[in-house]
Amino acid sequence: MSFSIAVAGKGGSGKTSLCSLIVRYLHNNDRLPVLAVDADPNANLGEALGLEVTDTVGMMLDRFQKEKADIPPGMTKEAYLELKLHGILAESRNFDLLTMGRGEGEGCYCYPNSVLRKFIEELSDNYAYIVMDNEAGMEHLSRGTTQDIDELLIVSNHSIRGVRTLARIKDLVQQLHLKVKHQSIIINMVPGEIDSLVTRELERLELKPDVAVPMDEQMSKFDLEMRSFLELPENSPATAAVDRFLQQILPETAKV
Repeated sequence: MSFSIAVAGKGGSGKTSLCSLIVRYLHNNDRLPVLAVDADPNANLGEALGLEVTDTVGMMLDRFQKEKADIPPGMTKEAYLELKLHGILAESRNFDLLTMGRGEGEGCYCYPNSVLRKFIEELSDNYAYIVMDNEAGMEHLSRGTTQDIDELLIVSNHSIRGVRTLARIKDLVQQLHLKVKHQSIIINMVPGEIDSLVTRELERLELKPDVAVPMDEQMSKFDLEMRSFLELPENSPATAAVDRFLQQILPETAKV
């Protein structure tokens, strides 16, 4: 049974970078295999991991709607759809990436999210860890994409607005009765110490950060150079903070 990690937070909180550092830790510590899921329609986890994404769930569903008449005889629509989904996995030596992406047309993302969730459930037994990068905000929670999660990481940047979003996400998880075993609060991109104003707001909301991830010039440099965050060195401040945190929260073993 896989161990699932999902990341949620407002836009600009560094969710994708954090997911990349989580995959990096699992990769470097032989906690394999890993399925990385980019559940954000504005997909960029592949770039952060150094993987080229040529196909997405949204693109595949567009094609599927046009090709339904061409389903091979004797094959159900569901079986044909699952076959097509397996074809969009971006594969690496030690981890795979599944990307939701956008379809060609406009409209609601409820159906792509539903397809994505079901497919992840089917794939879960093949991976020791699943790491899911969600879209900004809280709508994905109401769609049910973030369900049956072992560890939900609720992320804020170093701001009052970000911290207030943390509280709203925690409340929504409770209101929707989502199946989340454990939640952790992360303050990301901290310039030195957490500012006293941010600390005061956290205390007012009765929130306690589980980890503060520092601002990291090396990550900024890698981002500008379009280099994979998997290549970040051990002395990267953000990498070191995330590694220490993961050592505390992850089970000693997770096996396929």
